[in-house]
Amino acid sequence: MIHGSLFPAASDASDVSGDCALRVGLIGTGVVGSGTCQVLARNADLIAQRAGRPIRLVMATARNLLKAAQVLGPDVALVSDPLTLVRHPGIDVVVEVMGGVTLARTLVLDAIAHGKHVVTVNKALLAEHGSEIFAAADAQGVIVAYEGAVAVSIPIIKALREGLAANRILEVVGIVNGTTNFILTQMHDAGLSFEAALRLATELGYAEADPTLDVSGMDAAHKTALLAAIAFGADVPLDLVHVQGIGTLDPFDMVCAQALGYRIKLLGMARQRSNALEVRVHPTLVPEKHLLAQVQGAMNGIWVNADAAGPTFHYGAGAGSQTTASAVVADLMDVARQGSAGLSARVPHRSVPSGVIRSWPILPIGQVASRHYLRFELTKRPELLTRLNGWLQALGVDVQRLAHVQHPQDGMQGAVVMLTQCLTGDVLLGAMEALRQMSGGLEPAAMWRVEDLN
Repeated sequence: MIHGSLFPAASDASDVSGDCALRVGLIGTGVVGSGTCQVLARNADLIAQRAGRPIRLVMATARNLLKAAQVLGPDVALVSDPLTLVRHPGIDVVVEVMGGVTLARTLVLDAIAHGKHVVTVNKALLAEHGSEIFAAADAQGVIVAYEGAVAVSIPIIKALREGLAANRILEVVGIVNGTTNFILTQMHDAGLSFEAALRLATELGYAEADPTLDVSGMDAAHKTALLAAIAFGADVPLDLVHVQGIGTLDPFDMVCAQALGYRIKLLGMARQRSNALEVRVHPTLVPEKHLLAQVQGAMNGIWVNADAAGPTFHYGAGAGSQTTASAVVADLMDVARQGSAGLSARVPHRSVPSGVIRSWPILPIGQVASRHYLRFELTKRPELLTRLNGWLQALGVDVQRLAHVQHPQDGMQGAVVMLTQCLTGDVLLGAMEALRQMSGGLEPAAMWRVEDLN
């Protein structure tokens, strides 16, 4: 059922708008959808000038059509069935901001099959079904644009695809989830527990009622997999991305990390090695003077290292209606221009000269080498301190930094913290098991990776 009469039988754009407008159909009128409507309306003249033609929202679908009508006004036709929208001849591009995976996949593929361009902010959809969706788009000669799916207000996809197009990307490392960064900021600055910081994030609207996707690291994993696909022309299966969330972080580790000159951030990392890729998400110690360590609150930051440009840093808001809408409308403007780079260059792992998807093996986390942070609680057995370093040296673990840190809330408690040399995860775990056996049960209370990002 269609409410409104904006669509005559003919499919010429002039039949709808009287000009060569790009005609947009919107699936979802929630936070992002309503923000997109506002930006399109508020900046209509500027958008038309910069895109080369008007961009008009002409049709929408939503769960609550009455509420949607209040948001969109009388000039937008409302349909109850989203398939009506994606198949309508009067639509040039479908904007999918409804979320979820199963129905969204069906609608996006159906839109592509009917020759529609697609703009989406759905990182879970693309991380899980991107290969299928991009292949379909490539075959149909349409664009799938998704700037808002990765870092919201940061135009990182455009930076990788265009600004750094002449470079070999060496690594992409980023804080790409505003919720977890807000929580970690509160744990560091205010000494809050994870639970207390999460409650505060929920109260202030930074965390969803169910924050599992964020705090588990999966949201960051979706985004990191997409960044890896763009940076390295690789198909990155989500189940091969190592993911560890922030739920087991102790605020004491924030204090200990600072004593060593570091801060702890949830990082998404993608690196190209000689014959494989590293793609991983986990809490990581970052030097406190590095730009990533300065990303506070709900902000995002992405550090890119390239062979010609060297390191570049990209910073911006990680959430919000208008900030996400900025990325959506920018994608629509890109579609309106049809892009100078051609359609194939917009498809992450299909833009290589041969058109063949690269099969990069993804390194298992145990084979990834890095420095490590270890925290040992020796309060009840201080005599072990004099022997610990010798044991570690005997096991092939070279300690490069060591400090004794008192607990800020209990002067009777303290810990020995250290930074090791670069070791693979498997080697370190093997050494820690040997340490337990030779020491009568001594083991680290916490163990995290370190990224110096030189």
